[in-house]
Amino acid sequence: MREKIIVTGATGFLGHYVIQELVAQNYEVIAVGRNKKQLVFLEEKYGITPLILDLSDREQVFNLWPEGAAACLHCAALSTIYGPYEEFYQANVEATKTVVEASIAKQVGRFVFVSSPSIYAKCKDDFNIKELDLMQEAPAGPYLNYYIQTKIEAEQLLYRYQEEIVLVIVRPRGLFGIGDTSIFPRLMAVNKKIGIPLFRKGQGNIMDMTCVENVAYALRLCIEVNGIRGSIFNITNDEPVPFKSLIERIFQYLGEEVRYRNFNEQFIYKTAGILERVHYALRLKKEPLLTRYTVSILAYSQTLDISAAKEKLGYQPIMTMDEGIQKYITDYKKKMDR
Repeated sequence: MREKIIVTGATGFLGHYVIQELVAQNYEVIAVGRNKKQLVFLEEKYGITPLILDLSDREQVFNLWPEGAAACLHCAALSTIYGPYEEFYQANVEATKTVVEASIAKQVGRFVFVSSPSIYAKCKDDFNIKELDLMQEAPAGPYLNYYIQTKIEAEQLLYRYQEEIVLVIVRPRGLFGIGDTSIFPRLMAVNKKIGIPLFRKGQGNIMDMTCVENVAYALRLCIEVNGIRGSIFNITNDEPVPFKSLIERIFQYLGEEVRYRNFNEQFIYKTAGILERVHYALRLKKEPLLTRYTVSILAYSQTLDISAAKEKLGYQPIMTMDEGIQKYITDYKKKMDR
């Protein structure tokens, strides 16, 4: 009998790749999401079992949650950099509480939570960050955004359930790949409009990225490897790269010229803070042109230590950065030619 795996956020960017990975390994996948059209597409393409659920409806979740699955991969989240705290709290904390409690009640064997290394974000260079550099005691705010705050709160919440279910937390950095609507599309758009923002003259800003295929593979390992109860894993491509070098690689494959705009990081950081306060005060739905988090990512280095994933999971990236970038650009050009 095939093992049954529940995947939340199944209709999202990461969820689609997780389903591909699991189906390829002959798992029975129950795909949870709210987008009926996309779930039907996944059912037709991969033979998964669709489960249309609003994770904010606690009663509905408990009534329909599958019994006895081997694991739940909780990929669902509100993962953007701007918005009201209440929306982030509902999607990232309350929904996580509902899903883990339903999983315990229905005797699901393992709970794998997709968190985020954005919780490490600081306005300074930070290299080889280990998982426990952010201790289980939540750091005091203020946080750079509500996504970061609620991801920390969700992790803190889950520690309470460690004795009731096998808990694993994964923090994948900078996901990109075909279907990405965030990183690469934004870079392409901003290059056309104003040019790529460059801080500190492009010196020292080293970052980690991860092909989404590698994250899906790591998540599969998290449901297969024994002896990892309570573990937290950073996941990257293990290829730290200067931001400027990454940009030039992307646009070289695109065959487009890169335009840079040099900025002073301290001035822009303060400006971003003002923009955020204005947007929140006026309750504007549109994301500010700049946010403090965006400046912190573009201006300062951040690299992660993934030795725990290598040693405990046996994780090694299955796709290189160059392979991932070329795959994305090839698909992008095909779509542009249609």
